[in-house]
Amino acid sequence: MAKIIDGKAISKQIKDELKEKASELKANGISVTLAVIQVGNNPASTVYVNNKKKGCEYIGIGSLSYELPEETEEEELLNLINELNGRKDVNGILVQLPLPAHIDEDKVIKAIDPKKDVDGFHPQSVGALCIGQPGFVSCTPAGIIQLLKRSGIELAGKECVVLGRSNIVGKPMSLLMLRENATVTIAHSKTADLKEVTKRADILIVAIGRPKMVTRDYVKEGAVVIDVGINRNEDGKLCGDVDFDDVAPVSSAITPVPGGVGPMTIAMLLNNCLESVNLQ
Repeated sequence: MAKIIDGKAISKQIKDELKEKASELKANGISVTLAVIQVGNNPASTVYVNNKKKGCEYIGIGSLSYELPEETEEEELLNLINELNGRKDVNGILVQLPLPAHIDEDKVIKAIDPKKDVDGFHPQSVGALCIGQPGFVSCTPAGIIQLLKRSGIELAGKECVVLGRSNIVGKPMSLLMLRENATVTIAHSKTADLKEVTKRADILIVAIGRPKMVTRDYVKEGAVVIDVGINRNEDGKLCGDVDFDDVAPVSSAITPVPGGVGPMTIAMLLNNCLESVNLQ
């Protein structure tokens, strides 16, 4: 039976390390503050935003919260970002996605100062990752690297298949695995012979956005399986993109949903907030 990779325990470990780091900064007179902007009241976004506030409180850094109504104009949001870009007492700026349809997400991401882009979504941050320069790395992929390393899983020389090519997970994930000297294939909905491709993987990272799509016939015996998906099944229960019960018996290690990749995203966001001090 597979080893269950416990994201809650590993994220707690990281947050405890960050707590120490934050108190050292404080002792040197450096305070760190994250500004979180939410437009509208998408229930899932509200949960994330509250978790981010709790995370800041836990490690001992400041958080500012801007909860704007659904009908907020794009210009008003851009003005707020511009004001926060200029504030010396704000180290990180995060705009909770998705945004209401009348606001251009791309324009909003580009408006954030790359030195405060703790989500790692700005084109400059993504470009820096591509060519191996310092910059923020998007939180979910960075969290997956920590999950693997802290679980004692060797990455160098391993065959890794990333299933999914989104800008937030798939693409940066593949670049991070390359940085760790893995051999990387990106597969997606248009990949021919998908099962043949995923079955080559020593490490299979699934971020396809389809509930329980990956069954054991996608997985090589003894592979490590990381499930990034968060979906609700027909009973309204959370489930991943991997059929956990079917895949766990054939894998050597696997992340559950919930409690796997999810908690790592916030831990790495907090890590980026503390890193922002060096970048700034």
